[in-house]
Amino acid sequence: MQDKFPPFTITSLILKKCQQIAHELGVLEGAKINYAPIKLRKENQIKTIQSSLAIEGNSLTTEQITALLEGKRIVGPKKDILEVNNAIKVYSNLEKLAPLSISSFKQAHKILMNNIIQNNGQWRQKGVGIFKGQKITHVAPPASMVDHLITRLFKFLNNNALNIPWIIKGSVFHYELEFIHPFSDGNGRMGRLWQQLIFMKENPIFQYISVETIIKKNQAKYYDVLAKCDKTGDSTDFIGFSLEQTLIALKEYGRLSSLKPMDVNMRLQHAKEVLQHKLFSRKNYLELYRNISSATASRDLEKGVKLNIITKTGKQNLTRYSFRR
Repeated sequence: MQDKFPPFTITSLILKKCQQIAHELGVLEGAKINYAPIKLRKENQIKTIQSSLAIEGNSLTTEQITALLEGKRIVGPKKDILEVNNAIKVYSNLEKLAPLSISSFKQAHKILMNNIIQNNGQWRQKGVGIFKGQKITHVAPPASMVDHLITRLFKFLNNNALNIPWIIKGSVFHYELEFIHPFSDGNGRMGRLWQQLIFMKENPIFQYISVETIIKKNQAKYYDVLAKCDKTGDSTDFIGFSLEQTLIALKEYGRLSSLKPMDVNMRLQHAKEVLQHKLFSRKNYLELYRNISSATASRDLEKGVKLNIITKTGKQNLTRYSFRR
């Protein structure tokens, strides 16, 4: 790959996993459940936050995180509650983050680690070693190299000429971020967050997929693969591991959704979330659901008007809609 940065090899196993993931995405799209009900999406968001932070030692349960998400007070370690509240702010606004932007990357870390470390949103200024018990398992590159290495990594993401699927790019990014260790703390949770954002460029459905839950179940292997890649000097093995977890998470998502086709009520519900503060046309509505006809879109919108959840102005090509608040 270009000057071999980042170093990795696309093996037959990786290609097979990519094909299997593409198949699962096709099954979900064919069944018209690209967007699961709000309840399932909320549950997956909670699982994602709980699993990603639990990997880092956070003790809060999904029930406690649910309570915090609903604005309730809970009893628990102050630092753990702060970590969760920070994560809720980030994961509730994924669409506002730009996965190909270094400044957005640093801003996300600033929010995620707010009041947890002093230099949140800034590159580390000191050398760092990763310990497992009393044994050092990884020595990160010198702090003076961080900015250069991260810049090169984002150039890799932005290089469309490579024609590499986003699910591979996201996996490579995840490993390289852990290797570079650009922040003094919070690198693990940032790696998992940014991989999800990059995956969303492959398919928006990844906003609702909790790969972190599957990684948490295989946490020992997660760290073993990271260590193995450190020894081999590339991310090939981690790509295979990451894609396997992704495939499992997609199948789980489909199972929990019961492959229930998306009906008009579900479409209107989702459209309200996306378009609730906008004036939009039928064409804008169709862009959300590429598998329905113009006539179906018109019927959906007319039903929304009849249900008094949508207002309609203008006529013919100048017709515009908006969701009532």
